[in-house]
Amino acid sequence: MDIGLTLSNAHLSLWPELARRADAAGFESVWIPEHLVVPVASTGSPVHGNEHPPVPSNIPILDPMSTLAHLAALTTRVKLGTQVYNIGLRHPFVTARGAATVDILSGGRLLLGVGASWLRAEWDAVGLDFATRGARVDEAIEVCRRLWTEEEIEHHGRFFDFGRTAFEPKPVQQPIAMHIGGDGPAAIRRAATVGAGWIPMNHSLEELPASIELIHEMAAERGRTTPIEVTVVGSVSTPGELERYAEAGVTRVVVRPWTRSREALDAVSRFGDEVLSTLA
Repeated sequence: MDIGLTLSNAHLSLWPELARRADAAGFESVWIPEHLVVPVASTGSPVHGNEHPPVPSNIPILDPMSTLAHLAALTTRVKLGTQVYNIGLRHPFVTARGAATVDILSGGRLLLGVGASWLRAEWDAVGLDFATRGARVDEAIEVCRRLWTEEEIEHHGRFFDFGRTAFEPKPVQQPIAMHIGGDGPAAIRRAATVGAGWIPMNHSLEELPASIELIHEMAAERGRTTPIEVTVVGSVSTPGELERYAEAGVTRVVVRPWTRSREALDAVSRFGDEVLSTLA
């Protein structure tokens, strides 16, 4: 079982030191949230049953690739994840270049969590069609994977069209590991076909096994033999609490062992001493 650390809900000024402490404490990965823009007039929520967005328009947001490149320079071992990067809102050239940069500078430590973005107002703000976001995400993933692995590519698709081009340098990972965020049929399909892993958002632990089994069945039908990781945000305070996640099929639990930002630094070190050290 891998244990990751989310930097969300900690003051941005603490992120560099939190990443350093996570690296030293034995966390497998650190994860940052992502949005391109949150318009004031946003509605909806990624969490079932909620009527309002969980974040206000004026929430501080850092560019994910720049941030992870900075954290890569401050750490040596810990993996660096996005939870999740809204890949459909950018041209694949932008995503592929940024992700390759982080992967190269970190020595292959990028965990690229990607999603379709639930926030309609965000798509409206950049002039893209929310109704076709799934198809756009699929095409963006395809183009990025080719840019990362092929010497030259040419693409003429529904959303992106360009002639022969090279794309250098290639990332360390071939291709970069994409972890698919979301709970719907499209996310399940992507996780089974092109995802290195799956990041569910609205599944309870009791609901996870059936969906994980479906992903594995779909992957097997397509001849996939590589394992598919399952990453969930969870609450863990003792090593024994990891058992229930393992029984549900989870391979990585991402934790936030603090309630207030001022507690975060000490909490990360303490979690390393009390939990992570016992798992070695």
